[in-house]
Amino acid sequence: MINNKIAYRYTKSELDQLLDSIVILIDTREKKNDHILKYFDKHEIEYKSKKLDFGDYSFMLPRNEELGIARDIYFNNQIVIERKASLEELSGNMTQDRARFENELLRSNQAKFILLIEDEQGYKNILAHKYNTKYNPRSYIGGLMSFQHRYNITIQFLDPVTVGNFIRWEFYYYLREYLK
Repeated sequence: MINNKIAYRYTKSELDQLLDSIVILIDTREKKNDHILKYFDKHEIEYKSKKLDFGDYSFMLPRNEELGIARDIYFNNQIVIERKASLEELSGNMTQDRARFENELLRSNQAKFILLIEDEQGYKNILAHKYNTKYNPRSYIGGLMSFQHRYNITIQFLDPVTVGNFIRWEFYYYLREYLK
């Protein structure tokens, strides 16, 4: 449930104006995301690099004094998307880098945390051990499910082609519900 602290109620046109002004934040350490940046550029979605304490993507709402927003509002402590480019990368995070990965989940401190894996058949591919590591499929699934429940995260397996679109609309609808 979104904790709405905005005192204003916006008309439909004002709400649309605010939603269209979202700026996607991309962690400065995020790499190999050209396909996402191309999507943002193609659809004229504003984005900027910013060091995020956890997660790879979040967003901000720029100042709009006309609509009662006196300064930029950052949502990077409320909602983030952590992107993994492959099952192999995630496997490494679940094994060799597990402590670092869990510390990132702990730092999220109850923010809405979405773990996005670029493999639309990811769950099926884990079960069939269609990834290039020795991580046992049952342990892999067990680790993911444990993290999901322990840290209240959402796990999404997506085709890389759809990731930019997902990021855009996830933040758009989060903000829409926040502002309603």
